[in-house]
Amino acid sequence: MLFGVFCVLVSFVISEPSDVEMERQFSEWMVKHQKIYASDEDQAHAFENFRASLVRVLKQNQRTTELGKGATYDLNRFSDLSPEEFRRTFLAKPFHPTPKETRSAPLSLDMGLAALPTAFDWRTKGAVTPVKDQGQCGSCWAFSVTENIESVWMLAKGINSSAMAPLAPQQIVDCDDYDMGCSGGNPPTAYQYVISAGGLDTEASYPYKAVDGTCNFKTGSIGAKISGYQWATESRDEQTLQQNLVGWAPLSICVDARYWQDYSGGIMTSGECDWIVELDHCVQLVGYDTTGAMPFWIVRNSWGTDWGEKGFIRLQLGDNACGLTEEASSAKP
Repeated sequence: MLFGVFCVLVSFVISEPSDVEMERQFSEWMVKHQKIYASDEDQAHAFENFRASLVRVLKQNQRTTELGKGATYDLNRFSDLSPEEFRRTFLAKPFHPTPKETRSAPLSLDMGLAALPTAFDWRTKGAVTPVKDQGQCGSCWAFSVTENIESVWMLAKGINSSAMAPLAPQQIVDCDDYDMGCSGGNPPTAYQYVISAGGLDTEASYPYKAVDGTCNFKTGSIGAKISGYQWATESRDEQTLQQNLVGWAPLSICVDARYWQDYSGGIMTSGECDWIVELDHCVQLVGYDTTGAMPFWIVRNSWGTDWGEKGFIRLQLGDNACGLTEEASSAKP
């Protein structure tokens, strides 16, 4: 994979903070994010990563300012990690999208583009549970499927998110033998596991640990069941993706998230988040808005509410930003 493409293609002249200022900011950042390191060597390594993160954020924000479009970036709890350490810790092992020849054809509603609402957000309809945090485990794929199943179940049963008992991604991490737990996985096989198991436990009965564990699934604690799954679109077909998002439920999607580490807010463009060949992160697509100068998708992440826009990111609509159409799917109730 190619990393850091947009950061190195354009060179900006920026004024970097002095060493004294950098150390002051690092000390304040450590307090804010409750960071404690095991040794002086670990802290020195974290400081060098923090320094690189600060310079990268300055360059990214200056690029957005000069172009007049794009996302904003800031320091966050990931700022003591290098991009490679971040990917290794919080993203899944990169995988190729499921080959088209092995997929069933995506179902498309009989709805033209003109019939779609100009803006749509499942959060306002009580079909999205609160933002979760996968911690230091590459379990995004299990979270993406769990969140989709929660939404599908709520819509099928007429339950509002305020009354929905959150489901257990840890069950998928521990019990899905085909996938690799904290080392990564793929939604299609996760759906297949949930179907074969007879459902998903509630998170209350199967708490999340952010580590691989022994399967402890209890059939008496199932909170939701599914009958199957379906593909929501094909590569680069964002109209069908819109249709099925509106017609079905908040969807599971997988993306190339190597540029998400510093995201703070705004609309991340396809130029900031290009898709090469592989995907490395799975999330939940919950809405879109086409009313402004730059249409965007609304995507729910699983890195807690202190990341991005209270746990969400907006991606440019219309140019397959981050490869968001390459692995879009939904459970069937």
